[in-house]
Amino acid sequence: MSSTHEETNEQPVKPVLTPAAAKRANASVIGMIMALAVSLLAVIPVLLLAANPQTQVQRPAVDVAAIAAQAKGTAGFSPAAPQLPAGYSANYARWQTGASDGISHWDVGWVTPKQQFVSIVQTSAANPTWITQEVKQAPKTGTRTVGGVEWTLYDKPGIEKSYVGTVAGTTAVVSGSAGFDEFDVVASAVVASEGH
Repeated sequence: MSSTHEETNEQPVKPVLTPAAAKRANASVIGMIMALAVSLLAVIPVLLLAANPQTQVQRPAVDVAAIAAQAKGTAGFSPAAPQLPAGYSANYARWQTGASDGISHWDVGWVTPKQQFVSIVQTSAANPTWITQEVKQAPKTGTRTVGGVEWTLYDKPGIEKSYVGTVAGTTAVVSGSAGFDEFDVVASAVVASEGH
């Protein structure tokens, strides 16, 4: 007895897309590509504008001597315009009217070579309350002679330290986060700028 097998050649079924279905499928792909392009266009400018952390911040030059000369007439004294060595960068120099505390004063700030901050304020009308405010209520912790002037040191842990001294008939306060070495540079330059 013989048996015969019928072989069937079944071919895989290929889906047939109608033109409308093909158009819808392509529209989804095109939509995704367009959404990706729009997202990239939104992100790229942000990345380009983000500051590179390895670059130096460019600060505009502040001409302390010129601003001090302008303030002299209003101040009634010669505001200190210290000549500091390379590496000290002036952030600001301004005459502050005493609108809030009644004490008008000269105010200058620098970034030091060690990337710390140091400032001077100077007035011919200091009083104990004003000095206490300028030193952030820090206690007196001693004295320090710099540039031929005996400065009173105010220091409070976690708060900036300050030197307070009499320079050319005015009260000068040197304050900031810098170390004593950089404070001494600024204090000496303040005294030198006043002709001592």
